[in-house]
Amino acid sequence: MTEMTEATLTPAQTAQKMFDTAVAKHNQRADLVFFKAFIAGVFLSFGGLLHVIVSGGSAGITASNPGLVKIMGGLVFPVGLVMIVLQGQELLTSNMMTVPMLMVKRAAPWYTFPLNWVIVFFGNLTGSLFFAAVLTKATGIIAAEPYPTYVRSFVLHKAMDPHWFQIFLRGIGCNWLVCIAVWQAMASTEVISKIVAIFIPIFVFVAAGFDHVVANMFFIPLGIMIGGKLTVVDYIRKSLIAAFLGNVVGALLVALPFMYFYNPIFMREPRDVEEGNSSVTSIQLDPSTRKGQ
Repeated sequence: MTEMTEATLTPAQTAQKMFDTAVAKHNQRADLVFFKAFIAGVFLSFGGLLHVIVSGGSAGITASNPGLVKIMGGLVFPVGLVMIVLQGQELLTSNMMTVPMLMVKRAAPWYTFPLNWVIVFFGNLTGSLFFAAVLTKATGIIAAEPYPTYVRSFVLHKAMDPHWFQIFLRGIGCNWLVCIAVWQAMASTEVISKIVAIFIPIFVFVAAGFDHVVANMFFIPLGIMIGGKLTVVDYIRKSLIAAFLGNVVGALLVALPFMYFYNPIFMREPRDVEEGNSSVTSIQLDPSTRKGQ
């Protein structure tokens, strides 16, 4: 008789699995990390384009019920993160959660932190710009009104209207939810549960209007490409830096408390890992932490 697999891991098992994922990310070649990040930028932009099509094409509903349009946009955007997580691609905002776990336990050289984030940042950016320029603008998918006007207005509202500190705070709220989504997906052991686990927090962040640094790599450059009244310097100075830093804080608010609360490896002495040694092995959970034992 086949033993039934648990649909959900315990919090301690999830923390261990997340740590092992961080180890695996550390062991990947840099070129693989970059191309996985490029794909993640494209995938997230698919969700961004769908958001534009639904929200930008609902001008009548926006005029009478703007909250409903925010809900509609939130319902469609999560498809991007679903594809990223199910395929194991590299997204900067989730790596803001996983890579620091290695640093806390001294399980990787110090340069893993900046190196991974830089590679994934530019991979996500390249994929997002490719999607915005080639698969959106060049294809003419949103060339007809009301989409160009909507996108130009949307990016000004995103990048220029709020104060810097407001974008920073929105970045905290955003990545807190994104990392919760990734954590919950890691706890799920089958596909439908993973999709639902991802969907709910991402729906909330998009409907609420929080700022995701990688999603903005699609939205805001697209607005600039089609004539939005902001420059690349405006985008970097006002939006990108603030959202990035806010996303870092949001990720750490998930990673550090959860690892401390749930992962028994934080109650042990740090492992001795030689500088530059990529052969980091998994730390097994105590039997008492496993479900059903």
